Amino acid sequence: MTRIEYPELDETLYQQTLANGLTVCVVPRKGFTKRLAYFVTDYGSIHTQYSLDGKNHQAPAGVAHYLEHKMFDLPGNRDVSAEFAALGASTNAFTSYDMTAYYFSCTENFDECLRLLLEFVSTPYFTEESVEKERGIIDQEIGMNEDAPDSVVFENLVQAMYARHPIRVPILGTGETIRQITPEVLYRCHRAFYAPGNMLLCVVGDVEPEAVARIAEQQLGREALPVGKKQKDWAEPMTCPRPEITAKMEVAMPMFNLAFKCEPLGTGDGAIREEMVADLAAEALFGESSELYLKLYEEGLIDSSFGGGFETIDGCAMLLCSGDSEDARAVREAILAQAEKLTREGLPEEDYLRMKRSALGRRIRGLDSFDATCFRICAYHFSDFDYFRFPEIYRQITAEEIIAFLARVVKRERCCLSIMEPVCEGGE
Repeated sequence: MTRIEYPELDETLYQQTLANGLTVCVVPRKGFTKRLAYFVTDYGSIHTQYSLDGKNHQAPAGVAHYLEHKMFDLPGNRDVSAEFAALGASTNAFTSYDMTAYYFSCTENFDECLRLLLEFVSTPYFTEESVEKERGIIDQEIGMNEDAPDSVVFENLVQAMYARHPIRVPILGTGETIRQITPEVLYRCHRAFYAPGNMLLCVVGDVEPEAVARIAEQQLGREALPVGKKQKDWAEPMTCPRPEITAKMEVAMPMFNLAFKCEPLGTGDGAIREEMVADLAAEALFGESSELYLKLYEEGLIDSSFGGGFETIDGCAMLLCSGDSEDARAVREAILAQAEKLTREGLPEEDYLRMKRSALGRRIRGLDSFDATCFRICAYHFSDFDYFRFPEIYRQITAEEIIAFLARVVKRERCCLSIMEPVCEGGE
């Protein structure tokens, strides 16, 4: 395996691409009892259009999440979660817009747990009966999501903000789309995107890197399998189809999501630099120590629920803030005005240096978390970037880049506001 040292972070990364195409990353943490493994596929809810074996396919919305649920079934009625528990480990999984991850943590029996993780994620087993049973479970999950104001206010936002990008569709799909999911659909999507060449195995803990790679090759074999080609006909204008959307639910006080549409980032160093510039721009504009945050807080327009940052997924990106407010439109106007002021006057050197130190410090402290480290290594790997190189990117960023980002992005025509108002007494 290739060994890479990061003296500034006191980290070491071992990396190898196996004959079957799987990338294996190991971050040794000597002396720790906890060991964590992520087995991740570069496939999420937005990847419904793809080609495989020379044919184009359109999968129903929600299939990536449905597949995540069903992967825990193995032939012989084996209970994967119970098998992990018997080994003293806990396991779980999640589906995002552009990634699906399966993981476990343990303090003992690591090799057995790793083999089990690789086995169940690489073994599709779907029957008509089990797929139909799961439909009811996911239907309930969709219903719970539709009753959650935090979820609804964001989903309203992206539906108003985007015309074509599949972020408009909930990760879980809808009651209608999940009824189109069959065992055949699941098998096809698994074959397209769960090939080793589309996946990453990341381990953090007191383990031997070569042993991890050896187990992966023993469990998955050496054959390189074909990978589905994602079709991304998602080109979007930087204006929003609807600048504002309002709904009502049972909430204690009005809440909002406010976002500015950004160009998709792509991959590689340039894309990651732009992401970090955007993170710093969010901090400069409405971070907790910013001039605007203090002003809005003192005026009672926001409270401690307010926060924001830069969000990016495959094919789209946004500068986003959210919170509770009796006058979200006034918050929007204040943000637009503050961005114009920063563009005109620039960012004071002292604020710029403080923000960079703070952002870099947060990232470094995040390495104390095995979960955060694993997640970020995986997410940045699929963006063609070695996450442990983040300090050098931060050092390169200038105040002028931050201001240029705000000048380009924080404009009224790129802005979308989603408001969730309380239901009045009497249902009005």
